[in-house]
Amino acid sequence: MNDKLRCAAPAGDMCGEGAVWHPEQNALYWTDINRFLVHRLDPTSGAVHTWLFDEPVTSVNLTGDEDVFLLVLASRIGFWSPRRHPEFRAIHTLADAPVMRFNDARVDPRGSLWVGTMRNNVGERGELLDVEFAGGMLRRVDSGGTVTAWKNGIGISNTVAWSPDAKTFYFGDSTANVLWAFDYDARTGSISGQRDLLAGFQRGAPDGSAIDADGFLWNARYGGACVARIAPDGRVDRVLEMPVANPTTCAFGGSDRKTLYITSARSAEQHSGSVFALKVDVPGVVEWRFRLS
Repeated sequence: MNDKLRCAAPAGDMCGEGAVWHPEQNALYWTDINRFLVHRLDPTSGAVHTWLFDEPVTSVNLTGDEDVFLLVLASRIGFWSPRRHPEFRAIHTLADAPVMRFNDARVDPRGSLWVGTMRNNVGERGELLDVEFAGGMLRRVDSGGTVTAWKNGIGISNTVAWSPDAKTFYFGDSTANVLWAFDYDARTGSISGQRDLLAGFQRGAPDGSAIDADGFLWNARYGGACVARIAPDGRVDRVLEMPVANPTTCAFGGSDRKTLYITSARSAEQHSGSVFALKVDVPGVVEWRFRLS
C-alpha cells in the first residue's frame, strides 16, 4: 500500500461531500454543501470547474445517460447536466424542508437512489445552524419517482454502500457513532436484518464511505483525522491518517479505480476543505447508475 497521500484539489470547501467518479469523462465530481457548489476535477490537468446552485448540494450520482447526473440538493432530488446549467428537473421534493434536509446518497444495484435525511444545519447563506440532530430517515427513490421509507430515528444519515456481491447494504448514523450492515435483496431492493458493523470507534464519527473490490468499507471519520478501512466482519483493517481533522467521504477513481479520493470539511489545518488522493492496491467497485425511466 502506498501511504503517500497528496492534495489533489485545494478547493477550500466549507463541507466537501458527495463525491463520484465519472469514468467516461475521467473526472471526479463532488459538492461543497455550505457554498451550494458542484465541483469537477480533471486529474490530468488539475483544473477544477465549479457550478453554483440556489441551495446546498449534498450528493452527485451517475445515471444511464453519461451527460446527466442525479443531484441531491437540500430539499430536492433531480436531473442536472453541466451543459444545461442551471436547468434542474426535480423528481422528488422533501416535504419537511427546510426543517429537515437531504444528506448522503448513492445508487443501488437496481438503479434506485438511497438517500438519508437529517435536521437542517445549513442556513440561507450557508452558515452553520445550531440544531438538535433528530428525526432523520432513510428513503429509497425509484426511477419512476416512487419513494419508500426504510428506517427512521436517525440523527445524521451518512454512508450508503453495497458489498461487491450486492448482498449487503451499509448505512450509518454519525451522531450515534455507528455503522450498520443489512441484508440486501437485489431483486426487490429491500433491506432487512440490521446489525452493527462498527459501533463506538474512538476516532471521530462515521461520515461517508466507499467500498473496494474485496468488500472493505473505507469510512471517513469526521473529527477523527483519519479514514478507517473496515472488513466485512467489522474488524478495522487499517487506519489512514489524514492531515485534516474532518475527512467527509471517499470515492474510487482513475482508469483502474485504484485512486481513493477523499473530500474534507474546513477546520484549523492549512489544507482543510481540500480533496486528497491516495493510490491503493485494491480497486474500488464500479458505481451503480440511476435507471432512467
